[in-house]
Amino acid sequence: MKQYQKLILLLLICIISTASSLNAQIRQIYQLKIYTFETEAQEKATDDYLENALLPALTRQMIEVVGVFKNRKDTEADSIRKTYVLIPFISLFQYKSLEQQMGYDLTYLEDGKAFINATYDNPSYSRIESILLNAFEDMPMLVATTLEGPRADRIYELRSYESATEKIYVNKMEMFNAGGEIQLFKDLDFHPVFFGEVIAGPNMPNLMYMTTHKNKEEQDQNWKKFVDSEGWKEMSSLEKYQNNVSHIDKIFLYPTPYSSY
Repeated sequence: MKQYQKLILLLLICIISTASSLNAQIRQIYQLKIYTFETEAQEKATDDYLENALLPALTRQMIEVVGVFKNRKDTEADSIRKTYVLIPFISLFQYKSLEQQMGYDLTYLEDGKAFINATYDNPSYSRIESILLNAFEDMPMLVATTLEGPRADRIYELRSYESATEKIYVNKMEMFNAGGEIQLFKDLDFHPVFFGEVIAGPNMPNLMYMTTHKNKEEQDQNWKKFVDSEGWKEMSSLEKYQNNVSHIDKIFLYPTPYSSY
């Protein structure tokens, strides 16, 4: 009888926990996969795989808004061939189960067989870096940009902000959320795609976010508006937000023709 009561109690706890989770705000999980290539042939093989196998398979998994970007060759550091793939998930469970689900997708396995079954002496890429992020509270879902105009002219600015310690890093996240920095980006028409706290990656503690601009001229104008805005001046002058970023990486991208946005 006691064992039966324990089972009933566990069941009730599960029901209550599930209900609480459903009522809580859903914050997406993002995976940023960065493919690095040594040759043009590798890059083309990966493009073929992404466009004709992976993205259609993700759509069948109800993941329909996937960004695929190339790094703009603006500096020597950006001259390495890279492709950035941003995949949103509704939960960690969906992320963790994706590989297994893809293994059941015979269409995907057939369409992607050249990439999937590449040999050790002719791989389709040099390396893959995978970064996992949790969406910020004040922007819990990815927003695909509605910008128009030539894709090759667009600037998708991907930034990473590192902090000296984990406690200071939490302070910078607060600045984006409760402090109003995310809202400022929205108000100034930066067309933000996502803001996320890195939960697995190479440069922790750090956060990452992406904004979009029609072209280089608009990007420069937007950042001037940001720096000159009263909102930023007031926010950045607060004592509690001083020295909460120790290093910034800025990567300039443009979307591929087959990217969702």
